[in-house]
This record gives sequence, C-alpha cells and structure tokens, in this order.
Amino acid sequence: MNRKIAVVSMLALPMLAGLPGGGITASFADEAGLESRVGELRGAVLSLFAPPGAVATETNPNYKGSAAPAPAAPAPATSADWPSYNKTLTSERFSDLSQINTKNVAKLKVLCTYDTWRLTSFETGPIMVEGALIGTTEFDIFSIDPATCAENWRTHEEYPAYVLPTNRGAAYLEGRLFRGTDDGRVLAYDFKTGKRLWETTIADVKNGEDVPAAPIAWEGLVFIGNAGGDFKGAKGHVYALDAKTGKIVWQFFLVPKTEGDTVRGPEGASPPINSTWKNIPGAPISGGGNWTSTTLDPTTGLLYVPVGNPAPDYDNSVRQGDNLFTGSVVVLDARTGAYKNHFQLVPRDWHDWDVSNPPILIKTRGGKRLMAVSPKDGHLYGFDLADNKLVYRTPVTRIENVEEPFAVDKDVHFCPGAGGGEEWNSPGYDPLTNFIFTGDVDWCTTVRLQTREEIAAAPLGQPWTGEKSLNPFNEFGKFTRADGVWAGWLYATDADTGVWKWRLKSNYPILSAVTPTAGGLVFFGDTGGHFYALDAATGQKLWGQKIGGAIGGGVITYAVNGAQKIAVATGYVSPAFPTEIRRAKIAILGVEGEAGSK
Repeated sequence: MNRKIAVVSMLALPMLAGLPGGGITASFADEAGLESRVGELRGAVLSLFAPPGAVATETNPNYKGSAAPAPAAPAPATSADWPSYNKTLTSERFSDLSQINTKNVAKLKVLCTYDTWRLTSFETGPIMVEGALIGTTEFDIFSIDPATCAENWRTHEEYPAYVLPTNRGAAYLEGRLFRGTDDGRVLAYDFKTGKRLWETTIADVKNGEDVPAAPIAWEGLVFIGNAGGDFKGAKGHVYALDAKTGKIVWQFFLVPKTEGDTVRGPEGASPPINSTWKNIPGAPISGGGNWTSTTLDPTTGLLYVPVGNPAPDYDNSVRQGDNLFTGSVVVLDARTGAYKNHFQLVPRDWHDWDVSNPPILIKTRGGKRLMAVSPKDGHLYGFDLADNKLVYRTPVTRIENVEEPFAVDKDVHFCPGAGGGEEWNSPGYDPLTNFIFTGDVDWCTTVRLQTREEIAAAPLGQPWTGEKSLNPFNEFGKFTRADGVWAGWLYATDADTGVWKWRLKSNYPILSAVTPTAGGLVFFGDTGGHFYALDAATGQKLWGQKIGGAIGGGVITYAVNGAQKIAVATGYVSPAFPTEIRRAKIAILGVEGEAGSK
C-alpha cells in the first residue's frame, strides 16, 4: 500500500504544483512541506469512495431535566457581529440571532463562496466585525464582504512551511487585526487595508515551535501562546502583547523554565513546579503547548489558558510526576500574567490527550458559575467556579482501554486516540435549553513504544512522541482507517447535572465549531464536508448537505443588511486526517426571501 501511495505521490505532486495558488510556495521543497503534501495526498487516497454523510440521533431515557426552552430574549445590536474567535471572550459561542430558525431552516442554501485557492489544513475561525468577514490561512489574512464573498483585501506572507500548515484565525481590536504565524511570530495589520503594522517573535522554530492559535484581544492587550509541544525541547508559553506596538507585556512558562530558556519579556509570577517533572538524562522538559485560543472573563480580569500534552507524548516513565502545567487549564491575571489557579484534567498523560480548546464560562439555568471544558480525552468537565470543585466528568465519545500502559514489546490500542476526543474547537452553550454541545472525534490509535535509549537519543527540535514505528505517517501511532471504524459525536449535555439529553452520531468525525442560536438551532459540520442544522432541543436533523471539502474550522453566524448569514470554513486538508483534497473556501449560507437576502 505504501509503495502505491508513493507512486501516486510522484504523479500527483507536479499536478498540485500546477494549480493556481494551489498551496505551493518557495518552501514547498523543504522536508516538512514535502512530508505534509505527501501526507495530504495519502489522506485523499484513503478517502476515495467515502460514503455519503449519515447521522442518527438517540435520546437518553435517564435524562430528568426540562427539555422546554426558555423564552428567547430580544437580540441586542451587538449580536449582528461575531467579533472574536468564540464570539465572546467567555467562549460560549451562543448567538442571539433567530431569523433563521426551526421553521424556515429547511430553505437554507449556499449563497456564495470565497475561494482561497489554497490546499491547506483550513481551521480558521472567521470573525465578522465592522462590516467585514476576516479569515486566515497559514500564509494569508483576508477581508471579504460578509454578504457577497467579494474580496476587500488579502495580505500574503512568505516563510518556511510547518509540518502541519495551519492557522486558526485572527483577533480584532480598535482598528487592528492580529494573527500568529508558522515561523513563530505574531503580526498586526490595519483592519481596513491589510497593511502590516508590527511583528513580534514569541516562539523558537529551531525547537519545533510555531504560533497557529487564534489570539483574543482585550483592553489594549493581545493574548496568544505557542504550539510545538510534540517536539523534543519545545516548550509552551503564553504572552500578552501591547496591541499598539507589539511589545511583550508579560510571558508565562506553561512548563518549568530551565537553564538556557529564552525569556522575551517580564515573567508572570508562577509557583514552583519543577518537582512535578522527574526526567531521565537525555529527556529535557518538553511540551505544554498552547496551540489553541484562550478564554477571558472581563468581569474578573482572569485569563483561562488550555495547555497541551507533555513530551514525549506516549512514555511517561521518562518524565515521571504530574508534569505541570500540561493537561491543564491555567488561570492567570490577564493584566500581569500572575498565576491564580489551575485545573489539571489529564495528569501523567501518556495518550497525547491535550487540553485542546478554550474552556467556556457560563451561568447555568440552575445559577452555577461554571467552567466547562472538553479535551482530547473524550470527556466533558464541569467545574463550579464558586469553589473550583469538579461537578461532573461525562464521557462524550467512545472510551476504550485507556488504563493499559504502553510497552516496547506489544501494540496497545486505545480510544479516543491521539486524533480523537474534542480537538481545537470549543463546546457551545445554549442558555435556552441549558445544554452544552460538544463535537467529538471517535477514532482510535495503536501505539508501541521506543526503548528509553531510543527516546533519549532523539535529536532536539524533532517530533518526539516515543512511538516505535518507522513509518513517518505513524509518528503518532497507527490510526484506524476511514473504513467504518471512525465517526463523530455531538452530545447535548445538561450544564447543571452533566447528564446528556440527546446525542447524534455521524459517520464522519466532527472537528468543526459547534454553534447554537436563539432560533432553536445548533449548527456543525463533519470531515466529509457535510453541514447540518439540528433542532437544539431534540437533536432532530432539520437540514443537511455536502457544501465542500472537510469542515474543520469555524462556524459563525451574523447579520448583514438585515439578514442572518452563516459562514463555514470548508476544505480542511491535512496529513493527520484522511479527507478529500479540496481547496480551502469560506461558504456563506442564508435563507432566501428573508430581509436583505438576494
């Protein structure tokens, strides 16, 4: 099979290079770029003859909560926009718009598309603010008309490709846009023209670090961290930058600082955590990347930072201890970077189960101030912020064989795998139903470990998982193929009790954002390119259609010219998932006949 893929790769790569803007840059010949493109092609071959999308919903007979939604409140004027990655800084993703609703969503259709002309891991979470829709690829930032998809401007950057070429979106504040780059920088642009205003380096590319996360911005500060936690020697940090100048206001180490580490700005106060890492010689403290966005409570001024896995990913015997602050949500003073608290969800991780998306901060129907978060371990966690105690831990995808230790002399299969659980998009909260919606991947992994000597001998700056396979496509283990043994789950879980009311199973993984609205709907997409609208109270499918390539990025809704629209990032192409090779596009949907629709 590998030989066939290699032959197809040699034939197809020249064709890819001939596509106008088809994702080929001067850096394509770099080893990382080449591996990425071959991996994408391999994924496309594996996705051949993929079945049409199919979903099935079941209800929980043990659910005792009220299914009746509360009355919808009138939408405030600010609901017209989607101004931040998760709409609000508190990340609940709920839209007060109700023009598209359970009664008319059957008329939904794609009104226009914006073609980026790129083949890329398209994970952008678009924002819509000040009459423009903003999106990103790994090399571009663009502004389009949110009603017609016409391009206002597009700014292209050129730098060496990263092994997983992606960017998850931009932030907006006071006429400026901000984004991270694969070569470790944060860039600022003029909102109206796309002209670059400043740049600041926050990551070390020699160690495998990059900056794919969508920033958030508040009170003159831009908050963003670096990824790269699967590389030997790479460490996660989170930063606050001055929005006007790019100056680093503070820096916080998400794993212990050791001799030789780069300090780029004033350090936020942190408790001593070195004792939670007991590493063998040749295994430097590594991991703790902040590869997705963050959440901020404007009332308290607290920043909630999701922290990724420790490295090597699969062998915790070479790094014994709790490995703080990996697998955690770290709470910092947003103005100073000082440590306030942390919630470690995945202690002593050996499955690559990052805390992989921003937590949501909500007030439940029962009056709780809740932090809810759903990492790659396949569970939804609810913490009462009155005392920071765990209220519930609810499984929201398949959980199998998660206690068995990995070994050098046998394969160990576990679910969710390294690509399973909830990935980079947050849950959504619907205050009308009191449901938290989680979109998860049901996909397993099989791992066999390297020896300690092999792990210690690995060079700095290289992928460092501890996986034995010589096949570069199995760096993170052997993933079950797209042949009926992968799927996706959308759960509707009561925010007060943690008991699910209904759940939907898709025959494709769910990577996309999940967006509930006051119209009684919840929107999401899958990696087969199918986009769905469900009744939020019951999980019944009201609309579904294939609208493009795999959906792995944002799903947002907004109003323009008096009409509600939905924007979806389609065309997710990655060596990590076997998906169709389709160009990255923004699809804008609406209901014809409503005010402002054409």
